[in-house]
Amino acid sequence: MRMQLQQLRYFVMVAELRHFTQAADEMGVSQPTLSKQIHTLEASLGAPLFERIRGDVTLTVAGQTLLPLAQRMIADADAARDAVADIVGVRKGEVRLGATPSLCSSLVPAVLRTYTSDHPGIQLHVSEGSSQDLIDSLLAHGLDLALIVQPEHGVDPGLDAIELLRESLVVASVLDGPPPTVARQLDLIELRHTPMVMFRTGYDIRDVTIQACERAGFSPKFAVEGGEMDAVLAFVEAGLGVALVPSMVLANRPLLRATPLAPPGMRRTIALAQRKGSVLPHAAAALREVIIEHIAAGELPAGVRAL
Repeated sequence: MRMQLQQLRYFVMVAELRHFTQAADEMGVSQPTLSKQIHTLEASLGAPLFERIRGDVTLTVAGQTLLPLAQRMIADADAARDAVADIVGVRKGEVRLGATPSLCSSLVPAVLRTYTSDHPGIQLHVSEGSSQDLIDSLLAHGLDLALIVQPEHGVDPGLDAIELLRESLVVASVLDGPPPTVARQLDLIELRHTPMVMFRTGYDIRDVTIQACERAGFSPKFAVEGGEMDAVLAFVEAGLGVALVPSMVLANRPLLRATPLAPPGMRRTIALAQRKGSVLPHAAAALREVIIEHIAAGELPAGVRAL
């Protein structure tokens, strides 16, 4: 007997939910039907895929081995289906794009405006998260593309990434309050007594900010912490403190002042990532081209440079 794609879909759904009844509901079939297909798959492979102990469903060693292969086969089959559908003129489909919150509030809206005007029938799914969360989602086949902050050590070997932008970090402060420095540029040490608004744990900029302050010889003083990008900017607008942020997010924040850092400053590289060797669906490939073309057009705010 041979494995069938639908059997693999059932297997992946059970593996992800760890529950046969919930998986059957998600797949729109009865639980006995799903269980029968799983048993047929196990028989064709000659090994059990799940252990069922007192209601708990866990993967066997065979199941753990099959899972990433099954996810890849399903993704490739879906990509092939979408590509063929596009070729014969069916202009519909979906794209799953991930981006960090700072990019979702700055670069992504303009890109998606262009994309949706050219491809109105495509359904867009946008996920916000830290760069590491987005990388994990890409590797788990949860995203087609992701705009990430490229780690200093490079991206995961399971990904392909193209560097798009290099962006400066600046100190954001409320415009109608005193500036954080009397000079044109600010040395970080000048913030040693200044309350700072800090991002939540796990946020890309949080660790960068703390490490930079410690290298400058002080531990930052937090006025409030735990927010996402929009919340942090709103707290700064309320005069609660200053924040170290990407320059791009201040483009549409008239209540905030951007103060550059003194040389050497702080910069980050934005990259567009996808799974290594994956065949993007036509809709996702088109979005990739729109992102690259948008950057190449050069409509970028101060402090941002295309690569």
